[in-house]
Amino acid sequence: MMRVGHPTTTTLKPSSQVGRKQTPRTVGGQYQSVIVMLIISLFLLGGIGSRLAVLQLVEGEKNKELAENNRIRIVPRQPVRGTIFDRKGRILASSRLSHSAYVWPLAQKYETWETSVIRLSQILNIPPEEIRKPVEAAGYNSPTRVRIARGLNAKQITAIQEYGFELKGVDVDIEHVRDYPNKANGSHILGYTGELNAEELAERRKEGYRLGDIVGKMGVEEGFEEMLRGEWGGQQVEVDGEGKVVEILGEKTAKAGKDVTLTLDLNLQKVAESTLGRRKGAIVAIDPNNGAVLAMASYPAFDPNIFSKRISPEQWKQLQGQGNPFVNRALRGFPPASTFKVVTATAGMESGKYPPNTVLPTFAYLRVGGTAFGEWNRAGFGPMGYIRAMAWSSNTFHGQIGRGVGGEVLIDWARRFGFGRKTGIEIASEAPGLIADDKWKRERMNWEWTAGDTVNMSIGQGFTLATPLQVAVMFAVPANGGDLVKPHLLKNQEEQKNWREPLNLKQSTISTLRSGLRAVATGGTGTAVNRAGVPSPAGKSGTAEAPPGQAHAWFGAFAPFDNPEIVVVAFAEHSGGGGGKVAAPMVAQVLDAYFSLKGQGKW
Repeated sequence: MMRVGHPTTTTLKPSSQVGRKQTPRTVGGQYQSVIVMLIISLFLLGGIGSRLAVLQLVEGEKNKELAENNRIRIVPRQPVRGTIFDRKGRILASSRLSHSAYVWPLAQKYETWETSVIRLSQILNIPPEEIRKPVEAAGYNSPTRVRIARGLNAKQITAIQEYGFELKGVDVDIEHVRDYPNKANGSHILGYTGELNAEELAERRKEGYRLGDIVGKMGVEEGFEEMLRGEWGGQQVEVDGEGKVVEILGEKTAKAGKDVTLTLDLNLQKVAESTLGRRKGAIVAIDPNNGAVLAMASYPAFDPNIFSKRISPEQWKQLQGQGNPFVNRALRGFPPASTFKVVTATAGMESGKYPPNTVLPTFAYLRVGGTAFGEWNRAGFGPMGYIRAMAWSSNTFHGQIGRGVGGEVLIDWARRFGFGRKTGIEIASEAPGLIADDKWKRERMNWEWTAGDTVNMSIGQGFTLATPLQVAVMFAVPANGGDLVKPHLLKNQEEQKNWREPLNLKQSTISTLRSGLRAVATGGTGTAVNRAGVPSPAGKSGTAEAPPGQAHAWFGAFAPFDNPEIVVVAFAEHSGGGGGKVAAPMVAQVLDAYFSLKGQGKW
C-alpha cells in the first residue's frame, strides 16, 4: 500500500558504470589543462592582434597604396610624331599604325613572371633577357604598362591571345610607328627613330623623357627632335581581378609633334641617289644664294623603316657589313684635291703678291726642299695666268702661289671659306674636316710646319680634309658674288641675307675666279659637265691621291653662270679615275635634272 505524501526517489546509474569501481577525478589536472589552453589562445590572439596593428597602424598607408596599385593602373599614350615634308609638301617621314606587346609588371607576383617571360620569348622570338630588362627598369610593382616588343605580326598577336591564360598582364595594343614611304631615299638626311636604351634614358630623363620613349637617333629625326616629339598623354584606369578595365578614372590627350618642312626636293634627291648608284661616295646640291640644301645623297645607304621594330644583333651586324651604310659621306672629311685651288687662287690675289694679271711659268715638277711636286701631265703647261691655270688645274702654278703667300695666309683663307670647322647644318654627325697648322703638326708629329706642307696644301693634299658639303659651300662663294653661306635643311621665310656672311673679296678676285671656273667647263678638265639641258655651267675638277693606289674623284659646279641657282658637288671614293672623267658626268646629270624639273614646273 502506497503512502500518500512520501514519494519514493530512485537514482539511476549509467549502464556503463554498472558493476565498475568509481575513481574520483583530480581537480588540479583539470586546472592545468585549462591554463595551458588559455595561454595558447592568448598567444595566438596576441600574435594576430599585433600583426593587425602593424598592418593597420604602421604599414597602413603602404598597404593601402599597394591595394590601390593593384586596382588602379596607368595606360600611357605616346604622341604621334610630327610629319616631315620636302620643300613641295611631299611626305618624307610620317607615322603608321602598328601592334606592340605590353606587360603590366604588377599583374603577377615576381616569382610567377618567369613562366610568362619564357612563353613570350618563344612567341616574339626575343631573348628572355630583352623582355626582363624593361620590366626590371620599370620595377615589378609599377602600375604603368611597359612595352616589350614592337611591330608584331598577325601570328604573334594570335599566339598571345591563345596563351592568354598563361600571360596574365600581357596586352597587345595599337601605336604609331615611323614610316618612310621613299625607303632608302634621303635616309642619311632623315635618319631614323628608336627606343631609348637605359644609358640614354639616364642622360635625358631630366628633359622629360621616360621609359619606352621613341626618339630621333640620326639625321633630321635627331636634329629636330624637340619639334617632332610631341607630349605624352594617357589614361588612369580601374581594373578588376582579371585585369580588365572597368572604369576610366582620368585621361590626358597626347599632343602630336610639330610638322617639319625641309629645303630638300624629293625629285632631285632621287636623281642624285640614282646618279650615285652603287658607287661609294656622295652628291650634294645647295642653293648658292642662301645655303638651302636641295639634295644630299650618300652611298651605301639604308632603309630607315627597319628600325620600326626590333633589330637583332645578327641583323645589325649584317647591316654594318654592307660598307658602313650609316656613314653620311657628304659630311665626312676627305682630301679635297684640286677643288681647293679656288682657295689658293683667292689667297694669292687677295694678298696682293699675285694680282689677277699674274703670269707664272709651269714645270714638270716643283722642287721644295727635298720633295718634288709633280705636274699632273708630267711636262708642265708653259707660262700661265689664273684663268688658264684653273682650266687645266696646274699643280706647279698653284704650288708657287701657295709657297709665295706662305702657310699662315693660305691657312687663314681656308678657314675663312669654312674649312676646318662644322658648317652648322642641323645634323649632329657632321665632321669638321681638317685645316692643319704649325701648332697642330708640332703637337701630333713633333715637327714644324714646312714650305712643303704649304705647297701640298695649296693643291688640296697633305693633311687637309674637307667634306663634300664644305666644298659645295666653297663653290657658292664665287657663284653668289663673294659671300659664305650657311647650309641648312629647315625651310623658312627668312631673307637670304640672314644666311650669308660677306668675305669682302675684291671684285677683281671674284671675276677672275668665275672666269677660271667657266673655262674649266668650256675647254679645260671639266668639259663633261656640258650638256644640252645645262645652261652655261662653271666648275672645277679634283683627283686626290688615296692609298692603296685608287684616287678619289671630285667635281663641283654651279649654273647658270650669269645668275647661279644651284651648286652641285660629286665625290667618288676610291673611284680609280679622275674628277673630270668620273665625277663631272655625275654633276652634269644632276644639273640636267634640276633644270629639266624646273622647266616642267616640278621644281
